[in-house]
Amino acid sequence: MKMIDTFPTDTIQNLSYCIGRVFPFGATITDGGVNFSIFSKEATGCTLVLYHQGDEEPFVEIPFPEKFRIGNVYTMMVFGIQVDSTEYGYRFDGPYEPEKGLCFDKSRVLLDPYAKSVSGRTVWGKEPDYSKESQHRGKFIYDDYNWEGDKPLELPMTDLVIYEMHVRSFTRHESSGVRFRGTFAGITEKIPYLKELGVNCVELMPIFEFDEFENSRTINGQRLLNYWGYSTVDFFAPKAGYASSSPFGAEADELKNMIRKLHQNGIEVILDVVFNHTAEGNENGPCISYRGIDNRTYYLLTPEGWYYNFSGCGNTMNCNNPVVRNVVLDCLRYWVSAYHVDGFRFDLASILSRDENGAPMIDPPLLDSIANDAVLGKSVLIAEAWDAGGLYQVGSFPSFGRWSEWNGKYRDCLRRFIKGGAECAPEMYRRIRGSDDLYGDRSPSASVNFVTCHDGFTLYDLVSYNDKHNEANGEDNRDGCNDNMSWNCGAEGETSDPDILSLRQRQMKNMLTILLTSRGVPMILSGDELANTQHGNNNAYCQDNEISWLDWNGLEKNRGLFEYTKRLIAFRKAHPVLTACDYLFGKNGTDYPTLSFHGTIPWNIDEYSPGLAFSYLFAEDHAAYGLENDSFVLVLVNAHWETHEFGLPIIPPGFQWYLFCESTGASYEPGKEKWLDNQTSFTLGPRATAIILGKT
Repeated sequence: MKMIDTFPTDTIQNLSYCIGRVFPFGATITDGGVNFSIFSKEATGCTLVLYHQGDEEPFVEIPFPEKFRIGNVYTMMVFGIQVDSTEYGYRFDGPYEPEKGLCFDKSRVLLDPYAKSVSGRTVWGKEPDYSKESQHRGKFIYDDYNWEGDKPLELPMTDLVIYEMHVRSFTRHESSGVRFRGTFAGITEKIPYLKELGVNCVELMPIFEFDEFENSRTINGQRLLNYWGYSTVDFFAPKAGYASSSPFGAEADELKNMIRKLHQNGIEVILDVVFNHTAEGNENGPCISYRGIDNRTYYLLTPEGWYYNFSGCGNTMNCNNPVVRNVVLDCLRYWVSAYHVDGFRFDLASILSRDENGAPMIDPPLLDSIANDAVLGKSVLIAEAWDAGGLYQVGSFPSFGRWSEWNGKYRDCLRRFIKGGAECAPEMYRRIRGSDDLYGDRSPSASVNFVTCHDGFTLYDLVSYNDKHNEANGEDNRDGCNDNMSWNCGAEGETSDPDILSLRQRQMKNMLTILLTSRGVPMILSGDELANTQHGNNNAYCQDNEISWLDWNGLEKNRGLFEYTKRLIAFRKAHPVLTACDYLFGKNGTDYPTLSFHGTIPWNIDEYSPGLAFSYLFAEDHAAYGLENDSFVLVLVNAHWETHEFGLPIIPPGFQWYLFCESTGASYEPGKEKWLDNQTSFTLGPRATAIILGKT
């Protein structure tokens, strides 16, 4: 019998090649070779372009023979590639008719959408050579990291305390005290701090490869960059500039090492992902990848071939196209399986619910597929439930039983109430209950509660500025939100007035107290626990400097705020009644309602009327949560500018009231609360909160 020759039959220079495997897409290292697979529906031809690392000109170009195309996929296996020192891209041939949405140009070398590593911006802030034909090229990585048995943690959603951070900002300041400032390794060095604070989930602002020099400019001698990274170049590659080891091509291992060590310390990792648009921008933007590969597949286009701009960033991904939907799913599966990430926060997620004409869909197939995917079955899924096209879906985002949401209504209500918005009280009660008016058909785990995030004022700036101060952005202070719902407590910006400084500390603690005793999933902006400031800039997207970097000197300056936050988090963890994943607030085994609201007189409140002084009582049934004893968590809130005396509810015989914390300064370790000599009432000063624990 004659054996069929399975070896390559074509050669070029020192390389051999043959038809490859369709799956997986991208460039995959195999025994003795690399498998290349890439999709294009409308191209008439494709050429693989290989470079020696750093060279301007390719050392070989291999056109895909027609027999190497399977359906709309070009696939080739190439043998003899030096994977450690080779970069690659593609040329696509086809019609160039922009008015029809066709943008093929075989003179351009394009980045593989599935590239697992990208060259061109491997050292953060290093000025690129714009004369190069190809600014971004794919690189190969080995999937041989030793995870030592690690896997995603799969913590219960409502047990999470999320800490949103920017990788570079977190440790870039010299006061951070880490060796590798502004990197994944820098975060690894700060794990003891995160563990002491008590957060058990970090949400990383975009770490997919992006170009920090996109739209860069110099204003008053300061170089402004695309600092936040909400403009993806490649969805499958980590941002090399965030790795101290990127000059050695080890950014993937450095990121994996960070994730593994966070997991070892009980801390999950959520990635902020941006599938709503790419770095290619509008008609005047660069042609990096998708536009030149299959423009009409990847983007939402008008009949005239222009880009719909529901993202506010020039283009909008065609997310519910079956091919693009698979790209998103492949990406998410890859990060969960290859990097062990625990979940994702989806930027401007409402775009993911739009059809090919930009209209919202009732049952968006992409959101359904993500929610019910086998690999993503235990992953955290959080939607920013709005977009720049005016679609606002907080409380109505298509959840398919899985999706949670950034609860923007919680943020807005708490901000307005705490500065004296009595009219917000009825809504405030609902937000504290876990927004049952929004998520009553789901659970409190659908509500990610927050007061601040990367987008807007920090917590300190929220109580220090009435107006935004974005002049450093070079846009005449026109950028950023104008309605910040902030209050400067009597002076705009920095002041030495002790009364104003004291009030600011109280107001920060007041918001943290309510946030961390509300049903739902709390999220804290990194640095808020040490009163970090951006000096009134509420849109620091371009500021790679002291405006964005956390100044760790604030830790000692604001040690009291840090300790207060740390103890609040510990208290939340110690009382599962606060984190329960249900809306069952009726009478429980304690013979009290699980959650009840009160005025200054116990059990006396009109929940539909304005007010500034109220309390809420959680009755913790020990049998329901596997605890040794029942307890009663009473949170007193006084947003009024006058002192109020609160009557304390009568609790069962043998129980007494103990002070856990008061925003005027006193706070105690959970389990070491201070006994109150007055067991019938508690006097709370102006604009203050307190937590009192009833226990045996």
